[in-house]
Amino acid sequence: MNNELILASESPRRRELLTQAGIAFTVMSAHAPEIKEGEPEEVALHNAVAKASAVAALCPGKPVLGADTIVYLDGHVFGKPADEADARAMLSALNGRWHQVYTGVALIDEQGQAHTACTMTDVHFVEMTDAEISAYIATKEPFGKAGAYAIQGRAGAYIDRIEGSFSNVIGLPLTTVRELIHQLN
Repeated sequence: MNNELILASESPRRRELLTQAGIAFTVMSAHAPEIKEGEPEEVALHNAVAKASAVAALCPGKPVLGADTIVYLDGHVFGKPADEADARAMLSALNGRWHQVYTGVALIDEQGQAHTACTMTDVHFVEMTDAEISAYIATKEPFGKAGAYAIQGRAGAYIDRIEGSFSNVIGLPLTTVRELIHQLN
């Protein structure tokens, strides 16, 4: 990869993770329609490719990284909550249970070819009281985050176990990104 990577995301968490990994990048917003139903890997990969493709169309010949993170429980895909009621419903469903976090990653190379991968991490929430759920929602942290929580934020106090990539739960599996970049070099 000869050109600097373009991150097709406005997510501050993805920017922080790429910076932490020492990967040089610039940011360009991705505006692409997302799907919300289907098998979790398919949903995450479809949305990641759509975001990366939208930016790649504007920047031909440049490598573009797109990602999409979803939370999956009992056959339901949880994206970002629409409002407080939606956040409460998501957190109540996750309460005291294991769920999966999927992040689809798409890296479009300088020739326009998409290289994709999906990472899954199991996450367990401890029991939260209704008051704890209300207090967490009041922080506004759940908004803009798949499943209505941020493991690296206040929600970390309610997550006692994960199996898999921590950075995946934040929104970008760094080992997966590294592997895709190495495939291009």
